[in-house]
Order: sequence, then C-alpha cells, then structure tokens
Amino acid sequence: MGNNHFYSLEGPLDSMPTSHQMRSANLSGFAGLVRSMGADPIAMLERHGIDPQVIRDPDHFVNCKAVVDLFEYSSVALKAPLFGVQLAQRQDPEVFGCVATLCRAAPTVREAVSSFIGYIPIVHSPNAILELVEGEETAEIRWRVGADLGCNQQANYKAALLNLKLLRMVAGRDFHPSYVKLSVDPRARDYSELERQLGSRFDRTPGENTIAFPSSVLNQAVRTSNRLVYKLLGGYLEQVKSACRTTIADRVEDYVRGSLSTGHCSIERCAMKLDTSVRTLQTQLAESGLKFSDILELERSRMGRHYLEQPHLSLDDVADLLGYAEQSSFGRAFKRWTGLTPKLYRQQFEASRGAPMPAAFSLAAAHRAAGV
Repeated sequence: MGNNHFYSLEGPLDSMPTSHQMRSANLSGFAGLVRSMGADPIAMLERHGIDPQVIRDPDHFVNCKAVVDLFEYSSVALKAPLFGVQLAQRQDPEVFGCVATLCRAAPTVREAVSSFIGYIPIVHSPNAILELVEGEETAEIRWRVGADLGCNQQANYKAALLNLKLLRMVAGRDFHPSYVKLSVDPRARDYSELERQLGSRFDRTPGENTIAFPSSVLNQAVRTSNRLVYKLLGGYLEQVKSACRTTIADRVEDYVRGSLSTGHCSIERCAMKLDTSVRTLQTQLAESGLKFSDILELERSRMGRHYLEQPHLSLDDVADLLGYAEQSSFGRAFKRWTGLTPKLYRQQFEASRGAPMPAAFSLAAAHRAAGV
C-alpha cells in the first residue's frame, strides 16, 4: 500500500471478490425464508453448486451466476413472484459489509452515496455498476450488472429494497423516493404489492434500474457521521481500489494477512473463502512457483516485523496476532527468518529510531528455510 497513508502493511487485510464472485452476505436470511415457505434450503443451494457452509460467513465468496439462478429458481419453485423483495426484507445494509460502515460515517448523504457507488464494486461484487445522475430537482441512483447473468429479475428486486434501506439509513427514516424503476417485467397484479414494499411509486416504463429522490436530500447531514472513521476507512478502501490485487498469489496473501489473528488460517479455509477447491488453489499457486506455506511464512515475517515495531504490543500479543499458540514458537520462527530474536529486533529497531532493518525476508528465503 502507498506510503502516503497511515497504513504500513503491504496489501489489503482481506481478499476482494473477482469478476464472477460476490460476497455470500447476499444469501443472509435465505435459509430461514425458504424454510418458512416449507422447502429445504440446503437442497436448493446444493442444486446450484453453492456450499451451504459458505453462507454462514458473510465474507466468503460465491459465484454470481449461481446466486442469480438460485433466486430465479426459488421464485418459481416456491411460487413467490417477489422472492427477491421477501429476501431483502430479512436483510439490512450490513449486507454491504464495510461499505455500509463507511456510508454511515459520511458527513453528508452526497458523500455517503459517492462512497457507496465507488466501493461496492470493490468490496461487494465487481459486477455491480452504479452511478449518480444529479439534476436540478431530482437525483437518481442507477445500477446495472456488468456481465451477462441471464434472467436476474429477483436480484433486481432485492437490490432495489436493499439500496432503499441504505438510503434511509443515511438520509433518515423520513426519506421517501420519488419513484423506483426496475428492468423487470412484473405481473400486473404484483404492482400494488411491489409499491407497498418499496414505499414508492413504481415507474412501469422500461428502463435502467433507478431510485429517484429530491436532489436536496444529497446535502443533508448524516446523523451518524464520524469523520475519523470516514477518513480512515475511506483511505483504506481507496488504497484497496488502486491496488488491483487480482492474481491468485495476491488474493492468497490478502486472505492470510486478514486471517492470521483468528488462529484458523489454513489452505482449506482459504480455498473456501475464494470459492474454489484446495486442489485447484494448489495448482494455481504452483503455476506461479508458490506454495500456500510459502505465502503463510512470508506474511508472518512481514507482519511480525510490523507488529514488533509497535511498542504497545507485548511479545505475547505479537505471537497471538500471528496465529501462534505460544510465544516460543513465534520466537523460533522469527529467528529463522531474520537471524534475530523478537526481543533483539525490537531493541535494535528502537535504537535506530525506525531506520530500516536488514535481513529482509523473501520467498526465496522461505524456500531456503524449508530446504527446497
């Protein structure tokens, strides 16, 4: 990450979805809704190639086309023409992850909307393309899908209600859209129910997915604004946006960096996170001359040095943050990486007042240490 910000780590603290993926948070509430309709959600998920275990973690990734097809199938199988709306009723803006936090912290609705539009494709799904069209009296948030996902009527219903919930979150409960337009073809008898659920007039003319509201709303202050959170989180997401970390090595590095402190960092969990199999992940890494263990070792070394340069962290804290059960295990590994004990490294760093330390660690060093 760039040196002109607060961040000293060398990449994002988590992997981002690729062009064919979205966060599994999109499926939050799915199992409960399907069960309430008398059907088996596990069978429906497996029918579309989605691992039921994955949806328990909102930050895992799932295939976009599989999710869209699942929603359309559910609508037909459960005789629920507004299935997407019903699912969105069970969700809240937290489905959008840290982008919802950023929007909530924005100073004004305009900055919240700009953040939403700018970072949803980075954090939530790259297939989401959004824009703000501002007129003298009316502003419109428009969205479309940047890929051919087939029929996605239910996904559009769901997106409309969730986007409205986010607007109400930042603009206040009194927010009322002027109208909503969707690229869907609802049955005539569903119009009144759709308008009731959206809380708005439904524009029946064909066109792009749109939520319209008075332009003056954009200048409103956000009641939950927090400038510090907005600056810090916004700066981090901007760095993630500019990093373009899309190779398999980049994505595994980012996964490791974000999961070390959980104590459950493994190739199995990484594969699940990235919506792939362990064998496929191993093959893709091997094509770049890498192994998961190499990347794990590299990130532990990088972050170990970073944490040791933070005087408020004890050696036990550092070991824990790197996923070691004991400080002694961390100490042996750190000496293997750098030739120094953690305590000596910290003493030398403090004595040099932050001057760069020698013994930079590389993947080549990892290979040597492993006897490769």
